[in-house]
Amino acid sequence: MLPDIFIPDITDLVIEDNEPVDNIQSAKQQRLLVEPLYTSRPIDPPFLADANVGLFYAVEQSPLVPDAFLSVGVVTPDEWSKKENRSYFFWQFGKAPDVAIEIVSNRRGNELGSKLHDYARIGITYYAVFDPLRQVQSEMGEQLLQVFALNQGRYVALEGNWLESIQLGLTLWQGEFEACQGTWLRWTDRNGNVVPTGAERAAQAEVEARQAEAEARQAEARQAEAEAEARQAENRANEAEARSQILADRLRAMGIDPNAL
Repeated sequence: MLPDIFIPDITDLVIEDNEPVDNIQSAKQQRLLVEPLYTSRPIDPPFLADANVGLFYAVEQSPLVPDAFLSVGVVTPDEWSKKENRSYFFWQFGKAPDVAIEIVSNRRGNELGSKLHDYARIGITYYAVFDPLRQVQSEMGEQLLQVFALNQGRYVALEGNWLESIQLGLTLWQGEFEACQGTWLRWTDRNGNVVPTGAERAAQAEVEARQAEAEARQAEARQAEAEAEARQAENRANEAEARSQILADRLRAMGIDPNAL
């Protein structure tokens, strides 16, 4: 919270309407955008990422409710019983979020119209629109993803989808999430690698553990093979020495000094 700032009275302000999300795909996509940020920590804390939470920028204005958002450098309050801690109040956190993401589920959302202007007006640095169901392809230029960056109060299309100020990128990814195959919007690092979910990290750790175990078994097998070869070589040397001794004894029996040969 910023010092010396007027804190509005939000006693009668409605901050939760208990409306459900619009579809299963959108709900899954929201989880995929929020959960990896906490389980993989691709950016340094503190930060706040969430979905379907109201962004209150003024008491007398209705909040904007992005499908997902990220705000870096802010600390999530612990006291949930306080009303001012249950939504994103700009005056409470002292800043606008850095990223707002909208997932298009129908043509009524106006993601590339009024919402585009509203998010720019309240100072969201980056705004992304994902159209997985191809609802607004004419406006999207036949693209599934468009990312915008704030420039002098207006959004301009961002090439490469790299969000420089927060050191994260956005990309479309083909794969399975929560037992559903599809095209998903995901965070990436600077090298374009997707930020893994907790389940993906666990699966990768399990794969690496199995690989390490297999390599250990192979190393043990190679060691055992080397020890067997060493024993065989020692046996051959002992046998050769025994044959040499027998030959030397026979030569001495014949009156011949084997060392003189």
